[in-house]
Formats: sequence, C-alpha cells, structure tokens
Amino acid sequence: RELPQNVALKRDPNASELQQRRYILYYENKQLLHLSPSSTFFISMAAPFHRLTSVSDPCSSGRIFIYNLPPVFNQELLDNCHELDPWNSRCEALSNGGLGRKATGLSGVVPEELIPAWYWTDQFAMEVIYHNRILNHKCRTMEPDSATAFYIPFYAGLAVGKYLWSNYTTKDRDKYCEMILDWVRDEPYWNRSDGWDHFTTMGRITWDFRRSKNEDWGSRCIYMPGMRNITRLLIERNPWDYFDVGVPYPSGFHPRSDSDIFQWQHFVRNRQRDTLFCFAGAPRGAVKNDFRGLLLNQCINASGLCRVVDCAGTRCSNGTSAILETFLDSDFCLQPRGDSFTRRSIFDCMVAGSIPVFFWHRTAYLQYQWFLPNDPKSYSVFIHRNEVKNGTSIQSVLQRYSREEVKKMREKVIEFIPKIIYAKPESGLESIKDAFDVAIDGVLKRNKEHEQPGYKWK
Repeated sequence: RELPQNVALKRDPNASELQQRRYILYYENKQLLHLSPSSTFFISMAAPFHRLTSVSDPCSSGRIFIYNLPPVFNQELLDNCHELDPWNSRCEALSNGGLGRKATGLSGVVPEELIPAWYWTDQFAMEVIYHNRILNHKCRTMEPDSATAFYIPFYAGLAVGKYLWSNYTTKDRDKYCEMILDWVRDEPYWNRSDGWDHFTTMGRITWDFRRSKNEDWGSRCIYMPGMRNITRLLIERNPWDYFDVGVPYPSGFHPRSDSDIFQWQHFVRNRQRDTLFCFAGAPRGAVKNDFRGLLLNQCINASGLCRVVDCAGTRCSNGTSAILETFLDSDFCLQPRGDSFTRRSIFDCMVAGSIPVFFWHRTAYLQYQWFLPNDPKSYSVFIHRNEVKNGTSIQSVLQRYSREEVKKMREKVIEFIPKIIYAKPESGLESIKDAFDVAIDGVLKRNKEHEQPGYKWK
C-alpha cells in the first residue's frame, strides 16, 4: 500500500529463504516492526511528518549546475554597490548576503527571541539571496552532464537599475544583457538546448526588461533572442509569458530554523487584532483618478475601524516598524497595485498574518501560483476596483465576514507563510521549504517536463 513519504519498507536481510517476503517498516530511518505479507498496520497521520527527513532521494527531481560567470556579471556589481543607484549607495541594502541591515526598533513589536531573524531587506535584493542559496543547494552538481537545470547567476536587476533614470541611453540599459547572452551562447550546454533547461533570476519586475521602443522605459533584455527560452524568476511576471515565473518579494522575516517559523506562526495566530482593516501607502497626486487616494479616504472615514500608515515621502522605505505593527494589529490589509501591478506590501501583510484585500487579479492571483493557495477566496478578499470607484464601501464588505470566516482565512495565510519568506541559513531550513525551495523545486519540475518528447529542444 502507499506509504507516507517519511516511511519506507525494506526487505529483512535476516529472513530465511521461506520468509523472503518479510519486510521491516522504517520510520525516519528507525526500525519499528517486522511485517509479513499478511500484516495489517496503521500509521497515525497525527505525527508531524513535516518535521522529518525523507528517506527518498532529495534530488530525485534533478540537479543544478551553476555557471562560473566572469565577476563583471555579479561580484563586481556588489563590489561597486555605491554606484548602483543614481542617488544613494546600495551597499547597506545588499549586505548580509542580500538580507540587508539587521532590523532595529522591533522590541515590543515582535517576540524578543525572534528579533535576530528580522532584517530591513530591500525589495530588489532577490538575485543576491537566490545566488547565495543555490551555491549551497543540496542538489548542486559540479558535473554539467548530470544536470537537469543550468543556473546563470547574472544580477540583471542590479545591472540595469543604475541606468533606468537620468540621461542614460538605451545602449547603456542593454549592454549587460547583451554581454551575458554573448557569453552564454559560447557554452556547449546552452547550445544543446537553446536555453530550454537554463534559468536565471531577475530581481526587478518584468516590465523593467521589456522595452519595445527606444523611447520607452527599461532594457529590452527579455526581448533579446538568446533570452527567449530561459526560465526567468522575477518579483513580477508577465502572466502571458510561460518563461516568466513570479516569486515572492523579499520581506523582512528570515527565520534561522524551523522553530523560528513555528514560533512566529503561533505569535501571529494568537495576536490580538483591534483594527478591522488597514492601508499603508501614499496617494499619487499627479495621477488622475488616483485609486490609492480613494482607499485612503475610505480608511480615514471608517470611524476608527481602519488604520492608515501614510507613506508620503520616504516614510515607508526599508527600515521602519510602523507598517509591521499596523499589519499585526489588523484583520485585513488593503493591497492596490503599486507602481506596477504588484507590490512588496502583499508579503509584508501576509507574513504578519493579515488577510490581503485585492482590487486587481494581476496583483497576486496571476503572479504567484507556486506560492499561494489555489483558491483565492481561502486566504484573500477581492473587490473589483470599479466597485470602489462607484461607491462600494470597503468597510461594509469586510464587516460581512464572520469571526469564524476571518479566523479560517487567517489560518490559511499563516499556513502559507513558510512559502513566501526567505530563510536565513544559506543551506535552507531543517525540513520546511521556504520560497526559495518552492521556486527551485518548480524550476526542476518544469525542466523535467521539458525533457519529455514534444518539447521544442528535443
């Protein structure tokens, strides 16, 4: 019969010739009992199987080969971090392996023993975090012939970030991507598949790499022929491009162990929340019919049931506890689109155990399918933006949910917290899979699918 992943049957080496069908049941590599072919047994599914190590091959989905790129594509960008932004140094934001500076001002906001697991992580540091983790991945191989997937550790987001503003030319914005594609096209394993078994991280939104015309924003990296077949991990994807995969924005919580996650889940589950909903953001005065302005007005007029964090200026930049505390105190958090369809605030909100309220399907539902529950209604509320524009009261919609319904939705949010955070250990957690693990498992799975007959490169 089918056994849980952490349970295995092995032939008894001491069985006589007449007992060759006798087996031993193993649980977490420990012998439990002997079984004959006629044995009937039961396994308690109340046992915490998620804490145990599987006896199966941890790399059954495949292995990863990491290209050793010239430093200009990654390390030199970090070494020259003070040049990556036209206005400010990026060195502090990219320190600690991409986690950024350690969080301060959290005493009394989060449990004291969990404060060391918090950092003021930059939303664009994803490439650095992933690179450090892959270097220590249990399924990394130094033999390319045995690889299922080939990782290109190019910091595309850092490379283009400097050139998105001011008077830089389109040539400036495209040069790094052109350089990396020229380099990788000389690699035999690239040519074998035309890039179908390759993947990379691009730590910005997809639209920063999709310039159609010279006068438009961003680089044209994704439109370059060599990039066409590469699986691209981005914090916001184009929902209609198979090779774009949306991964969670880095948030501030980076657990050091499974225990940190369990303790945090317990904390947010039992948190006393005295506010129905909240909104952290700033109105866009220059935007006609600014939707954020509508949300702010509804929140302000909600008779004390809504809490506002006004993010005008730089008040909500990385390095403040005000947003975290607001999310911890609220049942729901309003999540309109940001400068693009997504925003980091979605993940800050959910990590705090608050239930997100969306107004665009593309803000989350069409973005992070590998990381969020399949049923949007199980963990979030959707109110179409046009309903809000036509006068629908957000307060009234949210008040219709019973305490039991809110509790059930919050529990689903809490259940998925491990899948939307990035753990601190570069080797990962003991047994829980975080966002990085989910992303890499997904890449390996789709590359296995690419090996099947019918795919282009086969």
